[in-house]
Amino acid sequence: MRQKNLYRLLISMTCLLTSFGCAHVRNAVPIDFSGKVAISGMPDIRFDIENPDPLVMQKSLTDAFKGEGGNDYPANAAGIRTYPALAVSAGGPKGAYGAGFLRGWAEEGSRPDFKIITGVSSGAIIALATFLGKDYDDPLEKFFTTMSTKDIMKQNNLLSILFGESFMSPAPLVKKISSIVDEKLVAKVAEEHKRGRRLFIGTVNLDAQKFVVWDMGALACKATPDALNLFRKILMASSSMPMIFPPTYFKVTAASGEFYDEMHVDGGAMRQVFYIDQLTKKMEGADKVSGVDPSKYRPKIYILSTGYMSPDRQRVKNNLVSIGKRSLETLQAEAYIGDIYRLYTFAQKRDWDFNLAYIPSDFKPNPKEYFDTKEMQRLFKRGHDDAAHGYMWHKAPPGYALEE
Repeated sequence: MRQKNLYRLLISMTCLLTSFGCAHVRNAVPIDFSGKVAISGMPDIRFDIENPDPLVMQKSLTDAFKGEGGNDYPANAAGIRTYPALAVSAGGPKGAYGAGFLRGWAEEGSRPDFKIITGVSSGAIIALATFLGKDYDDPLEKFFTTMSTKDIMKQNNLLSILFGESFMSPAPLVKKISSIVDEKLVAKVAEEHKRGRRLFIGTVNLDAQKFVVWDMGALACKATPDALNLFRKILMASSSMPMIFPPTYFKVTAASGEFYDEMHVDGGAMRQVFYIDQLTKKMEGADKVSGVDPSKYRPKIYILSTGYMSPDRQRVKNNLVSIGKRSLETLQAEAYIGDIYRLYTFAQKRDWDFNLAYIPSDFKPNPKEYFDTKEMQRLFKRGHDDAAHGYMWHKAPPGYALEE
């Protein structure tokens, strides 16, 4: 009898562990189909940043030029129009600095009406609020100054960690995004898109190792329940830190009609900050594209980096968690610098106006948890004060002049 009960217990445990291991049964895109699938019914809402489809995303940009009002971005005597563009970096809780900076910049009075805004990870939330205008500065401030770790994530149980996809559950963040991103907000994004402005959010297709850029305004213009749900999923995917949060899955369709799923994670896994440089490059050299002359347009790029551009020295404890955490932070710091140097070089070759802001090295947070409310409030205030008093924008990445 005892052996029979033990046998039943083992069977039950095996079934339980198997169920945890199969929490998400995948139908991944075949390797040969990579780049040949699309979101069903929405082929015009995203592109691979390294190889953008000219029939999709170039059309989005040319339509943006045509959609703007005559006085939105006035031309100079030579007929050149200057377009302010904002790129917001990843940063997790340090995004509070960016939120405060934008608030202070608005109060200072020189924050422009950006033509193009890009964002990744926590920068995606900031980019969205900035795209919607100064009326959304209050909700953005509340988001970054009242949350704590429990408002973003909760600990998974041991079985979920061992046989699942992540250490933490993003359920609180999913709930927060769903409450913020409603039909009214998405309709406002669509309205701004029709005015000729563009909002791009980045995620990483982990199967293909591709950085995917989503045209959030084009998606918002679909004005369907599916579009609303997809809008929320993209924001969640852009913030899905690998291993900390589970990936986000997107259902895609092949040309032959088969359905598959793509695994997407935090855009910061490949780019800490991005601009649509490759797409812009592909438009160069054409005298006219659908009635638009690219030579008449000059971006003025503002990069808001919610990270440090110099070493953040700390005393690391000699244990596995501390060493691993510090190593990841070091990799991310180098990625910040590399991405910004790449964008600077691209802009310099084209004589674009380059402007960079980042957390000053004299500010040293001391968080007690990952999302520490008090430290995020301090970061917000520092960002606000830096911008409100008239920020001296960096015209090149730190150390660049030393290498010339």
